Amino acid sequence: MYAVIPAGGSGTRLWPLSRASRPKFLLELGVGGAGCLIQQTRARLDGLACPENTLVVTGAAHAAEVARALPELPAANILVEPAPRDSAPAIGLAATLIHRRDPEAVMGSFAADHLIADVEAFHTAVRTAAAVAADGLLVTVGLTPTGPETGFGYLRRGEPLEGGAYRVEEFTEKPPLEVARRYLEDGRYLWNAGMFVWRPDSFLAEVRRQVPELYDGLQRIADDWDNPRQEDTLGKIWPTLPKVPVDTAVMEGAAERNLVATVPADVGWTDVGDFDTLADVLPADSDGVVRLGAGTVVAQDTTDTLVYGGSGRIVATLGVDDLVVVDTDDAVLVCRRDRAQDIKALVDKLKSGGRSDLV
Repeated sequence: MYAVIPAGGSGTRLWPLSRASRPKFLLELGVGGAGCLIQQTRARLDGLACPENTLVVTGAAHAAEVARALPELPAANILVEPAPRDSAPAIGLAATLIHRRDPEAVMGSFAADHLIADVEAFHTAVRTAAAVAADGLLVTVGLTPTGPETGFGYLRRGEPLEGGAYRVEEFTEKPPLEVARRYLEDGRYLWNAGMFVWRPDSFLAEVRRQVPELYDGLQRIADDWDNPRQEDTLGKIWPTLPKVPVDTAVMEGAAERNLVATVPADVGWTDVGDFDTLADVLPADSDGVVRLGAGTVVAQDTTDTLVYGGSGRIVATLGVDDLVVVDTDDAVLVCRRDRAQDIKALVDKLKSGGRSDLV
């Protein structure tokens, strides 16, 4: 089996900890085990895919740091995007190169910045997905929803397949709140956690059918891979590829043709997407205060609050509840925990105000 780790984005909802120069997947957040998030992702793939069969797709700005974080990977297995084009081109490039290396391969794609608490259950689910994928289906690992989340994709389970998998009748990306509530009440829907398993040839056939310009561009890039024209061809063609996520570009249309399956699993999955989620998964004191960073944090009459002290200053809180306080060398963030999802709007405002140096 081959494994692909797409490592893109900066994790804007964890600003000011995460920056364009220091994205979320390179942060050590004190959760999930030792190392930064991408190191944890690679480590949990032990037993599924060896380092020689593990590829990372990342941006040019982060390639060197990814290589330092994952020294066990061959240098050629770190695929460098000249510019961000979203997940369909990134995963598609890896699938194209894997297929040319090994036409009989099965590959899995696993995000660089998620947490998995139950690695054994994760391995079982991925192996089941690989067996289903061998028949040509595009397979996801589906998770039981715990609430009406609007930030996740949803899968509607159809007929059962062998091995505990199900046909996917509908693949919906990030529905509005009322629809998410209806899905939760329905009981047939699972969250799409962005864990995909398929044969590269099956996946690329759907790319060719649904996004032919992406397929053609990837083939032209692969034609010149590992020869003196590689960088020139990649630099010319990559910016012309459609900027689309794999969910909407491929998976929704494949589900309409009954080509998608899901393996339901309880693996202790967490997408550390914002500080509110981070506060939920980190150890807290008896008042619910989570302390992070090397700085000194003094909390008095404070409850259910995450405080990061990273500037060397003392960070003190008094008489506050349900807050996020993050103190770094060049920025201080204070927000209510229930607004943590909206931190991206602050990043956008800084960019529009000419302060890209802070993001």
